[in-house]
Amino acid sequence: RTDFGAQERCRTIVESEVIRMGHYIYGWRHVPVDTSVLGEKANATRPEIEQILIRCEKDIDEEQFERELYIIRRRIEKAAIAAQIAGLYLCSLSCRSIIYKGMMLAEQVAVFYPDLMDERFESAFAIYHQRYSTNTFPQWWLAQPFRMLAHNGEINTLKGNTNWMKSHEIRMASSAFGEMAEDIKPIIPVGASDSGALDAVFEVMVRSGRSAPMTKTMLVPEAWSKATTDMPQAWQDMYAYCNAVIEPWDGPAALAMTDGRWVCGGLDRNGLRPMRYVVTGDGLLIAGSEVGMVPVDESNVREKGALGPGQMIAVDMREHKLYHDTEIKDRLAHSQPFGEWVEKVVDLNAIMRDVPEKAQFSGAELRKRQIAAGYSVEELEQILAPMAEDGKEAIASMGDDTPPAVLSKQYRPLSHFFRQNFSQVTNPPIDSLRESRVMSLKTRFGNLKNVLDEDSSQAEILILESPFIANEEYARMLRQFGDAVTIIDCTFAAEADQDALRDGLARIRAEAEDAVRSGAAHIVLTDEHQSPERVAMPMILATSAVHSWLTKKGLRTFTSVNVRSAECIDAHYFAVLIGCGATTVNAYLAQDSIADRIERGLLEGQLIDAMRRYRDAIDAGLLKIMAKMGISVISSYRGGLNFEAVGLSRAMVAEYFPGMHSR
Repeated sequence: RTDFGAQERCRTIVESEVIRMGHYIYGWRHVPVDTSVLGEKANATRPEIEQILIRCEKDIDEEQFERELYIIRRRIEKAAIAAQIAGLYLCSLSCRSIIYKGMMLAEQVAVFYPDLMDERFESAFAIYHQRYSTNTFPQWWLAQPFRMLAHNGEINTLKGNTNWMKSHEIRMASSAFGEMAEDIKPIIPVGASDSGALDAVFEVMVRSGRSAPMTKTMLVPEAWSKATTDMPQAWQDMYAYCNAVIEPWDGPAALAMTDGRWVCGGLDRNGLRPMRYVVTGDGLLIAGSEVGMVPVDESNVREKGALGPGQMIAVDMREHKLYHDTEIKDRLAHSQPFGEWVEKVVDLNAIMRDVPEKAQFSGAELRKRQIAAGYSVEELEQILAPMAEDGKEAIASMGDDTPPAVLSKQYRPLSHFFRQNFSQVTNPPIDSLRESRVMSLKTRFGNLKNVLDEDSSQAEILILESPFIANEEYARMLRQFGDAVTIIDCTFAAEADQDALRDGLARIRAEAEDAVRSGAAHIVLTDEHQSPERVAMPMILATSAVHSWLTKKGLRTFTSVNVRSAECIDAHYFAVLIGCGATTVNAYLAQDSIADRIERGLLEGQLIDAMRRYRDAIDAGLLKIMAKMGISVISSYRGGLNFEAVGLSRAMVAEYFPGMHSR
């Protein structure tokens, strides 16, 4: 605030980008403020607050002008970073809304900004939010942007959503942005809070042509995959389309949103934050977390209510019409022929249902592979057998004296070096048993398309009800893939130098990149070629190495990453593989071990029945692990690295598990 030279550099950057876009600048306005309401520290950190007044000089409509202002703002932000100016922050640059905010008490805002007390200051709508910073430091650039929405809650899937958005960016083109599409990337600013990241993605989807209600439906949908009996088919088709396009942003959330035309309120799929509303007789809608936010004469109240999980309420300010949840979703569901579009989705469950299973390895070869994979009698008897017999994980007594993997004298698989994160503070976990209706393991994969488009090509994907793949199902899946699949051997020479594993990881990364660039829509990582001469890579390491590399190269959305692992035996291993980016997992050696137990009379029944129970146990285990993080949908969990590494080299974690904490 006292560096006048830096202020002038900021003005120069802003003005140059406005002029570059071809618009006229009326001038600058020093925003009047009353500093008497601020404390000593707040006043000392107060920035210089100014407004620029811009006139549109082109023959374009309001929507295009708003879009160009968005591009100007993103250019200014990137130019400030390039010029190493850390203190420039653009609250808003819009022809539809002005944002007033600050790090102060809510009741001080209107006093601090005399504009808000001026009788001439009128608006058809207002969105406001006060928040104590529970999960970020109180800094201007970490505060909620409020450019599109106000968010009460937490996004539990932030890591995964951010990583997937980086992958989506490579093919993120739109006729709305044309040649200027690169100017808005990266979509999510580095270091943005969860609310800031959601706001940024919401904004780019609205600016590309979607309405605020449709964008909310895509990013924070209601639970739909298990609601076949009480949800209209048109809604299911719409949600199936949304599922094909983008991963949900999952977590407790009450949202208030606007795109300039629509003003909406909505909840997450679990309804873990409240939103109540009042409609008055003179046409005023008041919606928020608490009753009584705005004093209203009870005699003037026409309607009261509260939103349920996944529900919305919206006002179309162009039509001056209020839409309740059913009305707005009916309108959205019939805005495009979603039913025709989702007919292109290939349901692999129908192809692989009730496939007779058989073992791949048996006898002496199976014993060798079990030893090579580190299987112990304890794992086979106490972990694998109960799942194959009872369809659920074994229950042990309290207390675990197993030493951490890094301190163990015995071989421990890489999965033992990862500890699951869990939700805490104001962020509740989910009950995966009693709230199973809102949870889903539905897995989508294939060549994902441009998220800014809205057409039938986006539905050209494959789906499964679970990422668990049995051996014969894997064989059928390969046949379905046809020529669009590349199988990558994840083994390396046993007689080799100390860099053999690192070289092997570099090889599979290069093979995966070459395959995707050559058109492979599916990659299979497998360690089945291990032998006395070939050693299997830890499949968690191989999976994360390939996933992170393809993400870095902007290629991850072009392909699925399917894993065949000998080590994988329990739900935790499945969860780590999926958290590291695996699309589907085939635990082929675990299946062969179950078949061996049946053959030796240690397990009754047929292999297909035992595998069904094993699948049920793994699925339930995955849901339980996701629920601990407050995550409902596996597509949002995938690639999120919701673990912390204990006892692993920080250099290795940084290279192959970027973004994961290492202890």
